Amino acid sequence: MSAPLFLVEALPTTDTLTLDGPEGHHAATVQRLRVGEELLLADGRGGTAAAVVTAVGRGSLDLRVTSRGYADASVPRIVVVQGIAKGDRGELAVQAMTEAGVDEIVPWAASRSVTQWRGERGVRAREKWVATAREAAKQARRAWLPVVAGAPDEPTATVAARISGAAAGFVLHEEAEARLTTVELPPTGEIVLVVGPEGGIAPAELDAFRAAGGRPVRLGPAVLRTSTAGVAALSVLATRLARW
Repeated sequence: MSAPLFLVEALPTTDTLTLDGPEGHHAATVQRLRVGEELLLADGRGGTAAAVVTAVGRGSLDLRVTSRGYADASVPRIVVVQGIAKGDRGELAVQAMTEAGVDEIVPWAASRSVTQWRGERGVRAREKWVATAREAAKQARRAWLPVVAGAPDEPTATVAARISGAAAGFVLHEEAEARLTTVELPPTGEIVLVVGPEGGIAPAELDAFRAAGGRPVRLGPAVLRTSTAGVAALSVLATRLARW
């Protein structure tokens, strides 16, 4: 089994350090790492450091760094605009997409979203997405932490502008003729992929995305839930872009 990964604000500049705070508590108390065991530190921006435990404290570990590394950011960059979903479906989508390698997630207040993120509720809901992405990145041993961008509920006009500025924009839609498995992909830049909420994408929204340069695509004959459509599409893109 690969060494567990813990996220830190900055990687150590020396060969020894103490891992404390929430990550130290998780490593020492929850995962119960012991002297001699190995772990990985990551700053979420590509930098990594392998380390071995030299001492265990109360909610902390003393570490000795054994090697350092850096993972280049993936090119092209994949951004998923995720329609806000009810219940825990949005968090499930964020978790799965993070594990599948998404680079950025943008919450979208679609007209057919059952749940609306407004005020403090929206701030708390977005924070849950951020926390979910962080934990999923650790589970997947990702050197890059995906960004949960934008406001708690970006409007359609902002999403359309993001598509307009991207190297390619795709909108998952069950009635599309083009398939994500065969459309042309850009070698660089940013790919924006739009995933609708439970009720789907409204005609006016689809028109706005088309006008911005977005192309409707489908995955296959089955209609997927909003919590699984994004990760399925990411799997296709990761394979076609030779990430996998």
